[in-house]
Amino acid sequence: MKFSSPFASLLTLASIAAVSPAPTNGRGEGVIRVPLSTHRSADVAEYVNMSALNAQFIRVSSKYRQTFSAFEANTGFAHPLSGKMMSSIKKRGDGVVPLINEEADLWYGEIDVGTPKQTFNVSIDSGSTDLFLPSVSCTTCAGHKMYNAAQSSTANDEGTISVLPYGEGQVAGVDYSDDIFFGGYEAQNQTFLAAFLYSENFAYPDFAPDGLLGFAFENISALGAKSVFETISDSGVLPERVFSVKLSSTPGESELCIGATNLNLYVEDTLAYTAVTQKGYWQVNIEEVSRNGSTIANNSVSIIDTGTTYILASDDAAEAYYKDIPGSSSIAMDGLTYYTIPCNTIGSYTPTFTFGGRGFSVSEEIFNLGLESDGSSNCVGGIVGTSEVDFWVVGDIFLQNVYTVFDMGNLQVGFAELV
Repeated sequence: MKFSSPFASLLTLASIAAVSPAPTNGRGEGVIRVPLSTHRSADVAEYVNMSALNAQFIRVSSKYRQTFSAFEANTGFAHPLSGKMMSSIKKRGDGVVPLINEEADLWYGEIDVGTPKQTFNVSIDSGSTDLFLPSVSCTTCAGHKMYNAAQSSTANDEGTISVLPYGEGQVAGVDYSDDIFFGGYEAQNQTFLAAFLYSENFAYPDFAPDGLLGFAFENISALGAKSVFETISDSGVLPERVFSVKLSSTPGESELCIGATNLNLYVEDTLAYTAVTQKGYWQVNIEEVSRNGSTIANNSVSIIDTGTTYILASDDAAEAYYKDIPGSSSIAMDGLTYYTIPCNTIGSYTPTFTFGGRGFSVSEEIFNLGLESDGSSNCVGGIVGTSEVDFWVVGDIFLQNVYTVFDMGNLQVGFAELV
């Protein structure tokens, strides 16, 4: 394998899959390979499970409310993007769809915690910061591997109880610090949540990984802590202060690379960077959203989020995207607006997003979420609207089409064409 920087570590991601043995590279860092299984929220040969998509939205919406609140608590001022979502909290009432993960895209990898090491699978999320894991005191975490602080000589109870809300559910626990080993690197004295409560939303096997690992910045941490990646990066051991990802529904093709990029996976001269405009999330400007060469939006604020399945936009932006597409129609459901396009023409209306002066297109196969209903001739598009945001959440519908580089050292995000 060829890397852009020597001694880089590779973490392969999984979608509802088992971990394979980990060889080592010349430096001794673990090269962790996890087979990837295809388990998409909908396949183009099947109809879309709207309930699963709505449940995914509830989780994403709750995540952003939580991290917006954390940003304000940590910095003393409201995040510039928080207005619409935070003002909509009372509007949602009690009609919230529980989180459903069994039919949602989910990439996860392996980490080790403590001394001696305890191994866990964690969902990879660039749209949040904190790490949470189930603890042995959790009575609602059956099926998950559980963290046992008493068995780790490096564990420290920080004496704080935290609650992380997710839709109608929550994760509650005690803040601990311990050593985290990830992709061959170590985050010493890393703060994380050792949960004594997983709501049923996180019950196994609906939520297959043991916990969640955030990759955003400290100032959106609900625990007031650095992310595992920030801790590793700040220690000075990385060849480069970057992590990079390729996401794919094809088994064995997804990976996360720590400290470098994998030159075998992308076309090097297509790599285009765009600056992070607000430290907290991986927030960047979309220079242009277009389809068929026509500009739909420009100079739009966005968050690059591996933890979101689709591309989420404001109602106005989504409506503008699908406007004038022959045969298109909208479906409003539980705070989201989906759009359908005749299946035989949807490939003509896929989006192109421009970052750093280069356009990157979404393929028909990925943009098409599937049939509107069993036997329908209409298919659901991968851009979804909501009144709760006035920015774009660029999720896996886009990210599966590109190689993505998150550059913490230079506060920028890069995209490149896949080989």
